[in-house]
This record gives sequence, C-alpha cells and structure tokens, in this order.
Amino acid sequence: MSLGRLAAAPPLFYLLWRRNWVWALWLIALAALTDALDGWLARRLGASSHGGEVLDPIADKALLSGAFLALAWTGAIELWLAVLVIGRDLLILAIAGVALLRASSRRFPPSVWGKASTVFQALFVVALVARRAGFLLAPIVAILKWGTAGLTALSGIGYACSVSKTTLKSAHARRLTER
Repeated sequence: MSLGRLAAAPPLFYLLWRRNWVWALWLIALAALTDALDGWLARRLGASSHGGEVLDPIADKALLSGAFLALAWTGAIELWLAVLVIGRDLLILAIAGVALLRASSRRFPPSVWGKASTVFQALFVVALVARRAGFLLAPIVAILKWGTAGLTALSGIGYACSVSKTTLKSAHARRLTER
C-alpha cells in the first residue's frame, strides 16, 4: 500500500497546484485510509517487512513534503512553514544518508516528537485542504498550523541533538580504542 501512496503523490501535487481542493481532499483521504489500513494490517497480522519499514516513511515524507511544497507554491501556506517542514525532512535524509555511507549500523528511530510532528503535518494538510474546499472552519486550521510548526521545529532539534550525541559518543569511543 506504500507504493500506492507513492503513486498518489504526483496527482495530489497536481490537484493542489491547480487548487482543485475537493478532488485533492478525496485523494488525501484515500491515502490516509490506505496508510491506516496498512499499519493496522501489519500490526494485526504481525506482517511487517524490512521493505515496508523503509517504504512507509518514504511514502509519508513524499506525500507531506510535496503537499507542503505545492501549497506554498500556490500561496495557500506561508513559505516559512514549507521550508521548516521540508528542511527538517532534508536534515533527516542527510543524516540517514551519512550513516548509510559510513556503513553504520546506527539507527535513528523516530522519536515521539517526530511521530507527533508527522501526525500534525498530515492533519494540517487535510484541514487546510478541507477549509479551502469549504468544509472546515479557519480556527481549526490555525491551531493545526502552529502545532505543526512547533512540533516540526521541536522534533528537528531533538533529532539533531540525538544524532550529535550519538556521533560524539562514537568519536569518543574511537579515541579511547586508539590509545
């Protein structure tokens, strides 16, 4: 189902760019439903796979980052919010890429703040599109917007601190073994 969400990303970006809010809302709802169903089935059946563990967050990031980019492009959201969300994701990708290049077995699992940030980002996009389609009140969107900004910043800082701490510990351990 992660591949389906990845395949839904380009049409979603197009719909957002064209300001076709109602159809974008339907596509977002479908993507959210398949994500929830995918997670529920994996837990219920104990059917997790390495491919699913890798692909699921990629599909989430592709959908959300692309949605924030398209929404900023159309002026539906402020540029700073898109930069914050996409910048945090790029930071995570860069750190993961460096760990991969170093053939490091270190993993940096998502924190509770990272998970909360992703949930708020998704809720914000859904609420904003629903508002633009005429189905939701503006104060709800504003609350989700500021929650998204705060949690995204907090999770980005937390993630960077966690990686820095782990990197410093590794460097210290290497220096001790070299002596």
